[in-house]
Amino acid sequence: MNAPPQATYLVTGGAGFIGSNLVHLLLARPDVSVVVFDRLTYAGNLDNLAPVADHPGYRFVHGDICDRALVRETLAKYRPDVVFNLAAESHVDRSIDGPGEFVRTNVVGTFELLEAARGYFAELDPASRERFRFVHISTDEVFGSLGPEGYFTEATQYAPNSPYSASKAGADHLARAYFHTYGLPTITTNCSNNYGPYQFPEKLIPLMILNALEGKPLPVYGDGQNVRDWLHVRDHAEALALVAEKGKPGETYNVGGRNERTNLQVVETICDLLDELRPADKPRRELITFVRDRPGHDRRYAIDASKIERELGWYPRTGFDEGIRETIAWYLQNGTWCERIHNGVYRRERLGLNSEEIR
Repeated sequence: MNAPPQATYLVTGGAGFIGSNLVHLLLARPDVSVVVFDRLTYAGNLDNLAPVADHPGYRFVHGDICDRALVRETLAKYRPDVVFNLAAESHVDRSIDGPGEFVRTNVVGTFELLEAARGYFAELDPASRERFRFVHISTDEVFGSLGPEGYFTEATQYAPNSPYSASKAGADHLARAYFHTYGLPTITTNCSNNYGPYQFPEKLIPLMILNALEGKPLPVYGDGQNVRDWLHVRDHAEALALVAEKGKPGETYNVGGRNERTNLQVVETICDLLDELRPADKPRRELITFVRDRPGHDRRYAIDASKIERELGWYPRTGFDEGIRETIAWYLQNGTWCERIHNGVYRRERLGLNSEEIR
């Protein structure tokens, strides 16, 4: 008989972009069991988990983190050592069109998950309590907008400017409160913009890749000079696994790629690489179209990741030039995945234009 797994992880939102990449990383390790808990909304896709579907340590639960009873049942059945909370509505434009779903999932859902985890934690034996961690994954957008210089640190005051970032800020505060009030060993991470395989195409990089391949316009908000720090999703997954293993309960850790680029630079790089890898009749930069800016569009984000580097020994390993070439190659090689995404409800239309409506 095989020995029991040495570690069991519950990953909420594990069929999404970051979640599925984390699941792939965890299941590549020996003696690991991973339970994915996902509602399978527009961005949750079991195709993302196809590479591990037959792994003996993989389990899937179709569920909503707002369903506390189901979460408690899942915790009791699988007895995880770590909960990674990646279940979230995450697109700023979509939050402008429909903020209610963001409050429901990101705030209420996190509350229900924390409550279920609190009950589960209280029933653990001392050794299991010592091992247990609740890792809450958040975003640098909770800090608001930076000027041309400086970086977000773990001590930066929260100043969210969109319904999405406000809902994530609320979730972060709940995770912190459950540590200080109830002793639940929560850890929060705030990451910069992720990119890489399996990203839903309403986000900048996959949207530009897929539109450019089809010769469609490449919409760039405003003047294209908004700056983001880009983090390869594989590096992020490695950081999350390390935080679960070595992070200190009650702490927060910023995770960034040290790869600042303007949005226009990102789009131009994609155009140039596609011209090289999949030549077209004319340069794809000619497809770039400047459109009306997003309401409340933060000008610059940049993460100071020195705390996680110093205390846990994590460093981003993927430079942007290498990572974006690898990402484009993945989309070129995975046409079936892209086609199945196209057949869903998202049609790559412009979102976030309803800010003046009373909803």
